Amino acid sequence: MDLKTSIAGIRLANPLMPASGPLVGSYEKMMAIADFGVGCMVGKTISIKGAEVPRPCIIANGNSIMNAELWSEYSMDYWIESILPKLRENLKVPLILSVGYTKEDMTVLIPALDKFCDAFEVSTHYVGKDLSLIGETVRTISDLTDKPVFMKISPHIPDPVAFAKVVQQNGAKGIVAINSLGPSMKIDAARRRVLVGNESGEVWTSGPAIKPVALAIVNKIKTAMPDFTVIAAGGVESALDVVEFLLAGADAVQMLSAAMLRGKDLYEKILQELPAVLERLEFNSVREVIETPLKKGEVKYQGTCPIIDHNKCTLCGICEKVCPYFALKITDYVQVNPQECFGCGLCQSKCPAKAMSGVL
Repeated sequence: MDLKTSIAGIRLANPLMPASGPLVGSYEKMMAIADFGVGCMVGKTISIKGAEVPRPCIIANGNSIMNAELWSEYSMDYWIESILPKLRENLKVPLILSVGYTKEDMTVLIPALDKFCDAFEVSTHYVGKDLSLIGETVRTISDLTDKPVFMKISPHIPDPVAFAKVVQQNGAKGIVAINSLGPSMKIDAARRRVLVGNESGEVWTSGPAIKPVALAIVNKIKTAMPDFTVIAAGGVESALDVVEFLLAGADAVQMLSAAMLRGKDLYEKILQELPAVLERLEFNSVREVIETPLKKGEVKYQGTCPIIDHNKCTLCGICEKVCPYFALKITDYVQVNPQECFGCGLCQSKCPAKAMSGVL
């Protein structure tokens, strides 16, 4: 199975890479992640000074990570002296360096880091929503390097397409979508306190829980700008997720939070499973997935009732409990009241036995 792809002319052996964060905050960590076979490496965000990170700073929920992490706790000088030379010598895959945050920071960071990487990723998490300021920041960076620049979009940006067009006009070669959601909060009711967070009690949320938001923003940008590189981030935890993001419009995908929830070897597991998933879905390559149009817009306004496969149905009662239209009733079998059924699809999506069809 051919897993190759490319981002702004950079060839990758496969589409999976880490996202910027704690798993890629040192030479040893990045080399360990590289050993799992990822197609590209991304470093933790570098700024001029190291961040003072509150502790504790990371907490896991069932389907998400909430964190008060900032950029790298190491300064730019430390990265240049102690991390990047060894990485450039020994890393066998392309390296994207994440940098932040202001236009003034970039005039120092980009010239100092340029010789160590193949591309730059720029986080706009703390820059705000002003597209003119973001455009100026991109132009400053693009004038300082010949390497591709990928701008990472935060989900609080109100118009993702306008953001993408502004950064493209100012020299960026692509988008990373999306950064973590927030601010958010985690409360411990028993102790009447915020469990983890900054001085305001705020954290940022990432992981599988934000996948639907990431998919929509990836697709919105790619639909409007089909020739612009999009790297997906936010929600990947399986080989099937990789395929879904590629269908949505991504050229490659990043994953970090799921590896913190499920284990760092998840990178290796996904890459081992990806060929079989592609084959099951009748794809011959990653490139074929990327080039396959995503069907959407087939909207109907007349509902259909679910069809029940009584041989599969276990009479668990979930459909009756969750139906928002009170249209289902369990007796010796599942009964559907066609006068009450709205054809919403909830019952079919919730059925654990996959005994319902005809709606979705």
